Parts: sequence; structure tokens; C-alpha cells
Amino acid sequence: MINQTIPSNTEDRHAGETASLPEEFRAALRDHALAPLWDFLKAALPHGRPAGVTRPHRWRYADVRPLLLEAGRLVPVAQAERRVIVLSDPGRGPNAMSATGTLYAGIQLLLPGETAPTHRHSPSAARIVIEGRGGFTVVNGQRCEMERGDIILTPGGQWHDHGHDGEGPVTWLDVLDLPVFTAAESAYAEGGHDGCNAEEPLMTLTSELLRQGLRPPRAWRCENPYPMLRYPWQTARAALERLAAATGQACAELAYVNPENGQDCLPVLGFTAMMIGPDQHWQAVPTSASTVFHVVEGSGESRVDDHVFDWSAGDTFSATTFASVSHRATPGQPAFLIRVDDAPLQKKLGFFQERQLA
Repeated sequence: MINQTIPSNTEDRHAGETASLPEEFRAALRDHALAPLWDFLKAALPHGRPAGVTRPHRWRYADVRPLLLEAGRLVPVAQAERRVIVLSDPGRGPNAMSATGTLYAGIQLLLPGETAPTHRHSPSAARIVIEGRGGFTVVNGQRCEMERGDIILTPGGQWHDHGHDGEGPVTWLDVLDLPVFTAAESAYAEGGHDGCNAEEPLMTLTSELLRQGLRPPRAWRCENPYPMLRYPWQTARAALERLAAATGQACAELAYVNPENGQDCLPVLGFTAMMIGPDQHWQAVPTSASTVFHVVEGSGESRVDDHVFDWSAGDTFSATTFASVSHRATPGQPAFLIRVDDAPLQKKLGFFQERQLA
């Protein structure tokens, strides 16, 4: 019988250690663009929970708004193409072009009479309207009015522009899957030209008929992967209140989906409307998704691991993968939020997880 001499905690004992190698050997690896995996394995594949660089953060709209208006004075929209102040993840340092590892977020401004020129890009985008009336987005010829809390989709590859024919500033939160495309070296945009943002009437009519329970003849039916581009906030809000009343619960949530097939409305980004009753506590289930929360109405406080954020309408805050997240609305009124995450992408790739609360 052979005696077992290797201790059972060998892996723990060597965790974080790197092998002692001659510098000549390491230099030879570098010269050939090679690297020893064992030096980096623990950092690349940490046990238990990903060790990303994202740092949960809250961006107050009250802080962003005056800077955005000053940008409106200093930077013509034609020059900027998109006048946006990016919500940069502090964990990635200054000028980070993302709020989490997979989610880009920024707040965009249009002033009365302005038009943001037509373009399209490989990443998909969604606009969550924060302030103002009279703004609109045109996607392949379909005009989508923009009212507070509305979600407007501009799917990847779709021509779109923005305009404002009302009074006062119009602002909205842009959320894109840009970091995913950047990591895949697939992020690019194209400038528009006359007629490029043209409506596709057959595709639009098909989608409208299907939502009315009518199926067009197959001979001229045109499949539309994005049959619904504008998700009005008032519709979502009323549905949340009905759901809460029907279930007898003070909190409710509803996913935004493609109305024709019930699937996520975009390939990478998922959207959920949330209602938190007055002075109610909501403990979320930890998931592998990275998340951005936007406050549409009300006020309250959220805890993301060791970070505590108080918030009010217009604020945005982020959460990392598998974070412990809880929300509480202030007494006297409910709070309404929209959650944006990368769960659709993770589910397609087969690694989305939910973990039981301790």
C-alpha cells in the first residue's frame, strides 16, 4: 500500500503562487509571444465568483444634467453626431466606454429643432427617455415618439436618427451592447445618406396585423425580427400595477419581449420593468448577469454588495455579476425602475446562472 504524502490542501497552499522560472526561460517565452498559463490561471478563472474589474456605481441625474446642458451649449449636435455623456465604470478608470463589462450607458441630449444625423451600427441600442416632450426616433422610417420612461429600440444594423420638434431639452439613457462588439472586434458604424432611413411598409404592416391576431398570406408575409420598436412606459406601469393587485404583492416585475414570439426583444440586452411598493424591501436573486438599473419614478435605496446607493427619478446605477442586490422604496409612494442586463446573451451561450439566496 502506498502512503498518501500529498496534503489535501495542496491547491489552497499553492493558490496565488507562481512557479520560480529562470529569467532566460521567461524571456524566451516573451520573445515568441508566449506566456505561462499557470502564472495567470487563478486570476483568469477564480473560484466561486468572477473577479471582474467593474465597480458598482450610481450616477445621479442631478449631477449629469447641468453638464449635459453645458455640452449642448458648447458642442453642436452636427459636430458631435451624438451628444452623449458616457457613464464610465470607475473600476475601469477615466473615460471607460462602458458601465459594466458588457453594457455601455450614456445620457444623450437634444435641444429644440435639432436632429441627430442618420447612421447605423453593429451594436444594438435602447433609449430610455428621462426628460422632455417632443423628441422622436426614426428607425427604418418608423417614427417613435419619445415620452418619459419609454424604451425605444434601435437594433443592430438598423438605420436611425433622432429629432426634437418640441420645447425644452429632451434627454434619454442610451444602453448598448457595445462592449461585447468591442471585445469581438466587430464594432463599427456607417453614416447615412438621403433615403437610407426609409420605411419598409410590408414588414411594418405584417407586424401590425400579427399583433391584431391576423396572419397575412405567406406569399407576401415579410418576417420582422423587431416588430415592436417603442415600448410605452405608461403601458408597462399600468401592467405592473394590475399584476401587483392581482397577486396581492407590493412588488412586481415584467419582462419586455418581442410580441410575436415572446422572446427577448434584443439578442444581447434584456429589459425588465420593476415596481417596488412604498417602504417595501426587494431582495433580488443573485445571477451571473451584469446589470444597469434606471429609476423612472420614485425614490429609494439599493444595496449592491457593500455599496449603498440612494436614488431618485433619473438616476442610474450598476451591479456586477452574482452581486447581492436589494432595493427599498421610500415610504409614501411606489418606485418604478427599469433593469437592463446581458442575460439574453448569457442564455444563448449557455452559462446564465441564478444562485439561491443564503
